[in-house]
Amino acid sequence: MIKIFKYLKPYIVFIIMCSLLLFLQANMELALPGYMSKIVNIGLQQSGIEEAVPEVIRVSEVETLKNSLSNESVRIFSENYSVKDMNNFSVYEINNDADFDKALFASDLSKAYLGRRGVTDFGTIDDSIILQAGIYAITMEYKFLGVDLNKKQSSYILKTGFIMIIFTLISAFATIFSGYFASKTATGLSRNLRTMVFEKVENFSGVEFDKFSTASLITRSTNDITQIQTVIYMMMKMVLYAPIIGIGGVVKAVRSAPSMAWIIGLALLVLLALIVTVMKVALPKFQLIQKLVDKLNLVSRERLTGLLVIRAFNRQDSENRRFDKTNTELTSTNLFVNRVMVVMMPMMMLIMNVVSVAIIWVGAKEVAASTMMIGDMMAFMQYSMQIIMAFFMLSSIFIFIPRGTISANRITEVLETELTIIDPVKPLKLSGEKRGTIEFKNVSFKYPGADENVINNIDFIAEPGKTTAIIGSTGSGKSTLINLIPRFYDVTSGEILIDGVNIKDIKQKELRDNLGYVPQRTTLFSGTIETNLKYADSDADRERLVKAAEYAQAMEFINTKDGGFDAEISQGGVNISGGQKQRLSIARSFVKEFPVYLFDDTFSALDLKTDAKIRKNLKEKTSNSTVIIIAQRVSTIMGADQIIVLDQGRIVGKGSHKELYESCIEYREIALSQLEVEELA
Repeated sequence: MIKIFKYLKPYIVFIIMCSLLLFLQANMELALPGYMSKIVNIGLQQSGIEEAVPEVIRVSEVETLKNSLSNESVRIFSENYSVKDMNNFSVYEINNDADFDKALFASDLSKAYLGRRGVTDFGTIDDSIILQAGIYAITMEYKFLGVDLNKKQSSYILKTGFIMIIFTLISAFATIFSGYFASKTATGLSRNLRTMVFEKVENFSGVEFDKFSTASLITRSTNDITQIQTVIYMMMKMVLYAPIIGIGGVVKAVRSAPSMAWIIGLALLVLLALIVTVMKVALPKFQLIQKLVDKLNLVSRERLTGLLVIRAFNRQDSENRRFDKTNTELTSTNLFVNRVMVVMMPMMMLIMNVVSVAIIWVGAKEVAASTMMIGDMMAFMQYSMQIIMAFFMLSSIFIFIPRGTISANRITEVLETELTIIDPVKPLKLSGEKRGTIEFKNVSFKYPGADENVINNIDFIAEPGKTTAIIGSTGSGKSTLINLIPRFYDVTSGEILIDGVNIKDIKQKELRDNLGYVPQRTTLFSGTIETNLKYADSDADRERLVKAAEYAQAMEFINTKDGGFDAEISQGGVNISGGQKQRLSIARSFVKEFPVYLFDDTFSALDLKTDAKIRKNLKEKTSNSTVIIIAQRVSTIMGADQIIVLDQGRIVGKGSHKELYESCIEYREIALSQLEVEELA
C-alpha cells in the first residue's frame, strides 16, 4: 500500500486540509461530553452556580465562619468584597475588579461550611465533593437572600447548551468538508491510477501481454482501483480521527472518573482480542477474492467472445457448470468474509452495552457514596462509547488495508513492470532515401521463457514497389516474423533494418507511422464505419475513405448499410461478417499512404473473386511501397515478386512462384494441396 502513497503527491493540500478538519472535528466531539457533564452537575444539581465563590453573602454569615476560615480568606472578604444592603440584610458583594485565588478561597470556604456541620477529616473526601458542599451552602444563602436561582440556572443551561450547539455545528462542518477533501483525493487518485495503468498497458509489448492476462488487466483497472479508492477514503477519514478520539477519550475519561478506568481497560482488551481473531480469519480470504474475480472475468470473457462456438457444439450446459463453479466459489468466499465481518457489529454493540451497564452499576454506587457526581458518570459513559467506536473504526481500517494492499500490489505490479521494448536514448531518423526497404539480417527469435527459437537465421530483403509473400505450414513462424517488424516483440539475435536503419534505433511512433499493418485477427472498435477507417488518419476526408473502401472492395456492403459510412459497428465488429471485417481492416490501412504494408493472413475470409480484385487494386495502391503478405492460399501470392517459404522457423525456399515450384519441395507440396497442376503453370 505504501507504494501507492507516492501517487498522492498532487493531493497533498487536500490531505492536509482533511487532516486539520478531522483534528477540529475530533476536538469538538471530545468537548461535548464535558459540557453535558457541566449541564448536569452545575446547571441542574448546582442551580447554575459554577464555583463555591459567593457573589453575595450575609455579613453575619461570614462572621459565624471566621473562626473556620484562614486569615487569607478573611482578608479576601475585606479587600475584594464591598458591604451593601440587600433585602434588609447587610451583605458582602464581590467587586468587579476582584483579584484573588478563587480555587483556594472556594476550597477554604467549602471546608468552613463542612466544619460547621461537624466534618473535620477532609482526607477521605474527594475535592469535588467538598466544593459541591460549599456550592450547596451558597445556594441556600442565595435562597435566603431572595436571589432568583431559576433565572441563574436557566441562563447557565442556555449558555452551555448554545456552546454545545456551536461545537456540534463546527463538527458537522468539519465532517462534511473533510469528507469532501477525502473524496476528492480518493477519486482523483483512482482516476490517475486508471489513466496510468491504461497508458502503461498501451506501451506493453507482446512480452508484457504474455505476463498479464486481459481479464486480469481489466480487473486491475476496475475492481482493484476501486478497492484502493475505498481504502484511501477510509484512511483519510479514520486514521487520524480515530486515534485522536481514542486517546483523547481515554485521557478525558480517566480525568472525569479515575476510579472506573479499569472498565475501559478491560473493554479494550476484549475488543483487541475480537479484532485480532477476525483479522486472522478474514485476511487470507481477501487475497483469494481478488484472484477469483480475475478468474470469473476470464470465464465471462471467454463465454461472451466464444458464444457462437459454444452454441455450435451445444456446450452451453458444460460452460454453465464452469461458470457456476467459479461464481459459486467467489460467492462462498464473499459470504464467508461477510459472515465474519458481520460478527463485528453485534459484538461491538454487546461490548458497548456491557460497558454501559458496568459504568452505571459502579458509578451509581460511587454517586451514592458521594465520591462521584452524576454528570461525571454520564461523561465517562460517553467517553467510553467514543473510545470503543474509535477502536471499531481502527479495526475496520486494519481489516480493509490488507485488502487494499493486495489491490495496490497488483496495480504497482503493472505500473512498475519494466518495458522490454523502449525507445532509444538517441533515436535516429529515417532518411527517406530508400522508401520502405525492409531487411532481415540473420534474425532469430524465441518467446520469453521458451527453450527453443521460433524462427532461426532469417535473411531477406523486401524492396519498395515489390511484393514479398511469406507462406508456410501452421506454426512455421509466419505471424511471429511479421510481428517483429512493428516491434511488438524484439528479435533475440540479428537485426531488422528499415531504409538501412536498425528498427531498435528508431522511435516506435516513427517506425509505426511508416507501417500500414493489417493483423491476422481483425480488430474493429465500437463506433461507425467512418470512425474505424479514420484510425489510420483522423484527418482523412470522406473522399479518401471512399477511395480506400473501393480499393478494399468494401463499398459494395457499405452502400447497403443504413447510413453508409455512418452505420454503427458493434464492439469487435460482431454485427458484420468476417469477410466484411477483413475488408474494412484492409481499407483502414489504405486510408493513409504508407511506405510499408504488412498483411498478416488478411485475405483468408475473402472469396477468390474478391481476393483477386483486392490484389489487383493492391498493386495499383502500393506501387511505390514495400508490401509483405502472409498467406495460406497459394493463389493469393502467386503473383508476388518474392515468395519466402518457412518451415519450422527456417527459410527453406526463396524466389518467385515458378522458381519455388520447381526447386522447393515444401512449396510444391503446399501448392499441389490447393490447386491443380494446370492452375499452377
